[in-house]
Amino acid sequence: MEDVLLRKVRDFADAAHGTQMRKYTPERYIVHPVRVMETVRSYSNKLPMLAAALLHDVLEDTPVSKEEMLQFLKEIMTLADAEETVRLVIELTDVFVKENFPKLNRKQRKQKEAERIAETSADAQTIKYADILDNCTEISLLNPGFAPRYLRECLAILNVADKGDPELYAQTLNVVKKNLAHLN
Repeated sequence: MEDVLLRKVRDFADAAHGTQMRKYTPERYIVHPVRVMETVRSYSNKLPMLAAALLHDVLEDTPVSKEEMLQFLKEIMTLADAEETVRLVIELTDVFVKENFPKLNRKQRKQKEAERIAETSADAQTIKYADILDNCTEISLLNPGFAPRYLRECLAILNVADKGDPELYAQTLNVVKKNLAHLN
């Protein structure tokens, strides 16, 4: 039953992302949230976490609203799980983006975002670790020019957001540090 439900969430996320592709590969965007969800599944079987992992970039990167997301989720899961899923997605949605804070430079925005993420729930931070793990591996391989900057931004998040799953945290921190050392 859960896999059928997660397939519906995946399909919703895929439709929301539409023709969006991964930045550095010719893959449809949905491959990233699926990998993030699979990583999270290795550490938790909580349905809202798995669904939020699949949806973690929808509010940030698509026209879908939190109300539309909640409406969809209420049709396929309990109200409590739907609300928890949306809460996690909101926690994972970047607030300090250029459009909202045009007077802040990237470094300032990323610092404020790291501080914000530090205040999110342990479940949201666990999903964030999986997101960082997937992105940093791909970016390190496919954009070595940008990767050091990105990895330092990830390290800044990990330095303050340590409430999530300790094993995944340690793995993510190790991969970020190894990639950074390899590129420097």
